Amino acid sequence: MKFEDWEEFLSLVKDVWKNGLLGIDVGQIVVAVGIFILFLILRNLMTRFMLNRLVAWAKRTNTSVDDSIVAAVEGPVRFIPVVLGIFFATAYLELDPESAALASKLNRSLIAFVIFWALYRASGPVGQLLQRADRFLTEAMIIWLSKAIRIAFALIGAAAILEIWGIEVGPLIAGLGLFGVAVALGAQDLFKNLISGLFVIGERRFHPGDWILVDGVVEGTVEQIGFRTTTVRRFDKAPVFVPNAKLSDQAVTNFSRMTFRRIKWVIGLEYRSTSTQLQEVRDGIEKYLLENEDFVQPEETATFVRIDAFSGSSIDVLLYCFTRTTNWLEWLEIKEKLLLEIKRIVENAGTGFAFPSRSLYLEAMPGDIEIAPIHNTISETTGKTEA
Repeated sequence: MKFEDWEEFLSLVKDVWKNGLLGIDVGQIVVAVGIFILFLILRNLMTRFMLNRLVAWAKRTNTSVDDSIVAAVEGPVRFIPVVLGIFFATAYLELDPESAALASKLNRSLIAFVIFWALYRASGPVGQLLQRADRFLTEAMIIWLSKAIRIAFALIGAAAILEIWGIEVGPLIAGLGLFGVAVALGAQDLFKNLISGLFVIGERRFHPGDWILVDGVVEGTVEQIGFRTTTVRRFDKAPVFVPNAKLSDQAVTNFSRMTFRRIKWVIGLEYRSTSTQLQEVRDGIEKYLLENEDFVQPEETATFVRIDAFSGSSIDVLLYCFTRTTNWLEWLEIKEKLLLEIKRIVENAGTGFAFPSRSLYLEAMPGDIEIAPIHNTISETTGKTEA
């Protein structure tokens, strides 16, 4: 082995060391990697320092929104040392113009990513500020606006990064528009439900927590008004996801907005009841309603008890009143007490409740044995014949 061979080998080593990767000196690559690793090691220390400063600043204010924002941007803040490490590592390298442009785009993309990531995370707590406008905006509208702001930041951030890499967003949007037309033709129901959801929120038909009834669809408590569907939890605790189009096109009864809760009964009394007994029953029920604080008084809303009609098998008394409570369980309890009181009033008056009946008369045919008329009453409810 000659000395010249060693010199040739050492020259090859120097050449590889000098040119390294993409013409970059291996020593520079090692130092750049060391810089990046140093920032990763100091990441926790730097993050703790920056977050402590932000927390201290937030505590000096009287509002709690900034505290929520600081907690939300913790992830982006923890990523800042990584961005710094990549920036200083690429800045240390002696790059050719093409590689330097690539590194510049990478650093700008990372910076844009951190900025819009922080805005995206911070837009959630900022939505709390919209709660102060609850006189103008419903809770569902506030939720929708918060989501729209977050989506806007995400789209703007993606567009900014694409622009950094030289991708024109305008032609891309135009191309997506043509694609969107084709998609829209096959997704008409989706957009119909989306627009219907906007109408539901704008008209303030109901809010989360309201008890609603949609005939033939669902009855229960509204949990969430989404972009496409509204979640309604039935009283058996089963969730029902109703398309917003059904809530927009059909009549919706919102029981939670009732001022009072109605009771409307038709009480059938026997035809053998005298006029005095009928008057006594009517006056007794009316007195109970007027003296009971559970019921709304006539000066506030329509409340009356009237002998109403001669029906097929009863004399009907119409009862129309309202309870002050709209709670379903309390309403059932009040209605039960009213029913028992009406039962006592009718019994004390010496009359009774009528039920559907039919009279059957049997007469002798000509030439047959004469049979005295027999009056039979057939109860339609029981199917039995009473002589």
